[in-house]
Amino acid sequence: MNKYFLFDGGFKLESGEELASPVIAYHTYGTLNKDASNVIWVCHALTANSDAVEWWKGLVGEGFLFDHARDFIVCANVLGSCYGTTGPLSKNPAEGGPYYYDFPFISIKDMVNAHIELRKHLGIEKIKLLIGGSLGGQQALEWSIEEPERIKRLILIATNAIHSAWGIAFNEAQRMAIRADLTYSERLPNAGKVGLEAARAIAMLSYRTYETFQLTQEDRNKSLYETAAAVSYQQYQGQKLSKRFNAFSYITLLNAMDSHDIGRGRKSIEDALSKIQANTLVVSISSDNLFPVDEQRRLALFIPDSTHTIIHSIYGHDGFLIETCALRNEIIKFLLETTNVSI
Repeated sequence: MNKYFLFDGGFKLESGEELASPVIAYHTYGTLNKDASNVIWVCHALTANSDAVEWWKGLVGEGFLFDHARDFIVCANVLGSCYGTTGPLSKNPAEGGPYYYDFPFISIKDMVNAHIELRKHLGIEKIKLLIGGSLGGQQALEWSIEEPERIKRLILIATNAIHSAWGIAFNEAQRMAIRADLTYSERLPNAGKVGLEAARAIAMLSYRTYETFQLTQEDRNKSLYETAAAVSYQQYQGQKLSKRFNAFSYITLLNAMDSHDIGRGRKSIEDALSKIQANTLVVSISSDNLFPVDEQRRLALFIPDSTHTIIHSIYGHDGFLIETCALRNEIIKFLLETTNVSI
């Protein structure tokens, strides 16, 4: 069940704008021990929520690697999302109705700064392990630079130091699809619904691979007028998202991902990476076309005390959510190698 943290007063954004008393929705699992040394903080990806047990099955939850019988697990929904945290459909205090198009620009750094305020609210001084994949990895990376002394171990999965031109181009194709939906001009919660479905179909091409589609969606004996499996699959993925998300939040979070650059406001990307104090595991997915392996190699090259590993998978970028068994094995190996690290 969601818990909520209400900011007392305004929250200053990187853009200079301010959110009036935003709310952060979050989940915790387990109990914080006496010396608060058992904290695992999970940062979620683009359209996920704060219930990590729900969307990272096989890795988080009772009986799995990150088990609330042993750990105090925290996951917070990001600013701009639609799962309880303040976002475009939240009430705009200045107008009385939802923000819609008036919701301010949110950056990855803003998301992290909101997490930091929640950390303080929960009385957490040290994080035993900070983990995230994709946009979640971007948050974890930014946080480990912003508060290097608080993070003991860091796991970065299928992510990068700066969002690539390739990634931004995919995001813009999705935004164009949403804006092409004429209903998106309306100030209604379901505005841009069909455009959102098209955007998700575009995204699936970046999340999976040619091999994945051939393996799971190829039609060898399809009749002349029969709908191709790949067509049904793309439509299904679009409709599935539009039932649980909205176009306003989707564009807000795509824009945030585009803004990701750990070198902004700092000396350089390389210098920023060198500030990380956590023992770090950087994980790549071999077939990831959206966040290619070279991006993670670059992270490991400049992060002190880091290890880089590659999980071989046909599932592309989505491998970080699917290959939980292989990911678990790599994390266990990393944890065993760093068990004597003091916090």
